[in-house]
Amino acid sequence: MKYLIGIDLGTSGTKTVLFDTSGKVIASKTVEYPMYQPQNGWAEQEPEDWYNAAVETLKYVSSFVDPSDIAGVGISGQMHGLVMLDENGGVIRPSIIWCDGRTSAECEEITKLVGRERLIEITANPALPSFTASKILWVRKHEPENYAKCRHILLPKDYVRYRLTGEFATDVSDASGMQLLDIANRCWSYEVLEKLDIDKSMLAKVYESPEVTGKITSEAAAVTGLRAGTPVVGGAGDNAAAAVGTGVVEDNKAFTTIGTSGVVFAHTSKMTFDKGGRVHTFCCAVPGEWHVMGVTLAAGLSLKWFRDNFCESEMKTAAEMGVDTYYLTDKEAEKSPIGCNRLIYLPYLMGERTPHLDADCRGMFFGLSAMHTKRDLIRAVMEGVSYSLRDCLEILKEMGVDVSDMTACGGGGSSPLWRSMLADIYRCPIKTCISKEGPALGAAILAGVGAGIYPSVREACRSMIAFNPAQTPDMDNSEKYEHVYEVYRQLYGCVKDMYSMLAKL
Repeated sequence: MKYLIGIDLGTSGTKTVLFDTSGKVIASKTVEYPMYQPQNGWAEQEPEDWYNAAVETLKYVSSFVDPSDIAGVGISGQMHGLVMLDENGGVIRPSIIWCDGRTSAECEEITKLVGRERLIEITANPALPSFTASKILWVRKHEPENYAKCRHILLPKDYVRYRLTGEFATDVSDASGMQLLDIANRCWSYEVLEKLDIDKSMLAKVYESPEVTGKITSEAAAVTGLRAGTPVVGGAGDNAAAAVGTGVVEDNKAFTTIGTSGVVFAHTSKMTFDKGGRVHTFCCAVPGEWHVMGVTLAAGLSLKWFRDNFCESEMKTAAEMGVDTYYLTDKEAEKSPIGCNRLIYLPYLMGERTPHLDADCRGMFFGLSAMHTKRDLIRAVMEGVSYSLRDCLEILKEMGVDVSDMTACGGGGSSPLWRSMLADIYRCPIKTCISKEGPALGAAILAGVGAGIYPSVREACRSMIAFNPAQTPDMDNSEKYEHVYEVYRQLYGCVKDMYSMLAKL
């Protein structure tokens, strides 16, 4: 029996899972670590914490089988984080991670140097503070002594790869989020690097996600329990790995994630990008193909915010019953009709990315009256988030990316009510995976391809992923939602100018 390991390097912790070649979980372990915020809006982590978590989790899961039976290792990781190493491979400063917001000025500089349209043509995205390029420019401007020491620039998961294999390598999906990659040609962009004055020699070699990038060194084997020489494949950024882990690896397939943020992610075999920069286009984990992704910033966060502030009685009752509070809020929302008695929620608690690219917009209950109850507000939040995800899907359709097969993931995806809303609002069936391992399973599947167990990513997915029955749309409900969505869709334009005025108060 052969086994595969998937490492999922997240923001709150690293989860490592050992699978057999049918996708069954043999062992799993998670180790958490802190995030540091030295100033308001900043976010940093220590790369050594990631490596130590990987070592501890690898040592645990590898102890369940003969290490010689572990055919390969794949790594998924939080994207965009900047890891800077000196000439000896030592970490120069803490990593500036994806959710750090300090680089607005650098984004303006990148846009000026490259040109907004040209930047989107090459990297398929506008300059955003989350991407790595602006972080590099920030360090060069504000910490020139650190930049002068820098010889290698890596992404978070690729630092762990370096410590395990001694190789400076990345994969096309994760590299896509650096804003330095020519997305169409799947290589570093000489034009962008020249205009930003970044030395290409500092960047890692780019591989396709299932390609073998290195092998476990004897030093790493001694501390992890793995066999020296075990292959490590390119792996993928977290969403690209989740796509593999949910079988979204061919045209017409997509997934919707409702976690803190919300994502609509679709596979495409053709390179396409939105000229307005409203959605991301990245290289995906299937060699030679891409994905497009819309993001709403406060999806599950909207319901969590409402729960934490207005559902104290439900939280108390849930604790007494031994159930999740969201189980009770779902039951309450079910008692409110579609449209929540003419109440609409805009989920812009943190500004919004898709489709508005507006950091100033904020949340709103529209149509609130004395007849509304808590159950109406709960349902309005869930519907509003679903409409925001529909906005993402509509842009993908504008780009010629059609979706007929949708999988729901994340905490919100486990809610039957939320899944039924999505099915009705999207007008397509919504299914869920039996496995909940997502990115870790995707990384392991990529390892299985690199190790030669499977001939392709698609074949590996067919062998290692199983689904629950789909939730089908109710077309009568779809018509009702459509009328509400039309009002929702127009609300932002009606108050857009007011948001900027509000921001200046």
